[in-house]
Amino acid sequence: MGTGGGGSYQEGKKLLKEVIDEGLAINWVDAENIPDDVWTVTVGLHGSIAPLSQETLDEIRCQGLAEATDEWYLVKAVRELGEALDYDFGCIVPAELGPDSVAIPLAVGARMEIPVVDGDYIGRAVPEETQSTYCLYGKQRNLFAGADRWGNTVFVKHAVNTHALERMAKMLAVASYGDIAVATTPLLAAEMKHILVPGTLSQCLQIGKTIRLARENGADPIDAVLEMVGGWRLFDGWVSRLETEDRDGYYYGTVYIEGRGKFAGQTLKIWFKNENQVTWLNGEPWICSPDLVSLIYRENGRGIYNGELKEGDEVAAIGLQGVEAFRSEAGLSLAGPRHFGFDIDYVPIEDLMLTAETQSAPRLSK
Repeated sequence: MGTGGGGSYQEGKKLLKEVIDEGLAINWVDAENIPDDVWTVTVGLHGSIAPLSQETLDEIRCQGLAEATDEWYLVKAVRELGEALDYDFGCIVPAELGPDSVAIPLAVGARMEIPVVDGDYIGRAVPEETQSTYCLYGKQRNLFAGADRWGNTVFVKHAVNTHALERMAKMLAVASYGDIAVATTPLLAAEMKHILVPGTLSQCLQIGKTIRLARENGADPIDAVLEMVGGWRLFDGWVSRLETEDRDGYYYGTVYIEGRGKFAGQTLKIWFKNENQVTWLNGEPWICSPDLVSLIYRENGRGIYNGELKEGDEVAAIGLQGVEAFRSEAGLSLAGPRHFGFDIDYVPIEDLMLTAETQSAPRLSK
């Protein structure tokens, strides 16, 4: 569900293990269990997903920086926002889906002893604040509190729009050598319930169970999950070329995949801005955001974080339908291919798959 972003599997797993080792519980609740007058907040990391270069690591050492030990910086961001607004937050809402993007709100909720909602505001991972239901429905207040791992904190009282908020957060992440914890989107629970993509954490848990059971039973975990979620196996192959650039707090790249098996002789190209956004099959525009395209390790069914992708990796590409609200004219203006600078008409993935099936194209299977 992270579509190449949402943090790394290793970091997410490490964070959840730390919470368990502290004797804390990892859980979530149905949104309807949260009273309407409770203040809710989202919290996560802003910044590029690119690995830190040796030059950056050397600069951090030269600056004498050491991670602050008084309070975990993601919890600190929530407390800073609460103090700035004089709100007592009683609920954490995941902003997006992904290995670390889900682990973070679960860990913050556990450590602050407040509930986490079963749902998120996107239904996948995305690079920008604008690709969220709170922006789509005009619920973004364009303010945030930030904290970095070194102990620096900031409160942005008012940004003129969400683009300005996004840019300020990303520039602060650059100044913080990678990322910054951001607490934002303070909403009363009554408002949150109207714009939440519900049940997504439970869905992710079921995906994980399905992968594990398929492995234990000797079945293909990718096919097992796609049957469960109603998705498509788009391509199988290996990464023949990878072009990347770390710029303005984002990780940009293009992945070239050469087909294998029944996809032999074909190519899939994927452009990403942190997350996978636009694809071309054999040189022709194909599946685009807001629909989901994720690369999966063929040997174990685990989703791939673009920050760890490398040439030679054996991968499968899978596709899922995006949240329906983002297929509207307003939604596509925030999350469609033209938003990312491509003169490509968005076509829903199910229409593309139906056309391929009608033509009996051997390259696709559902």
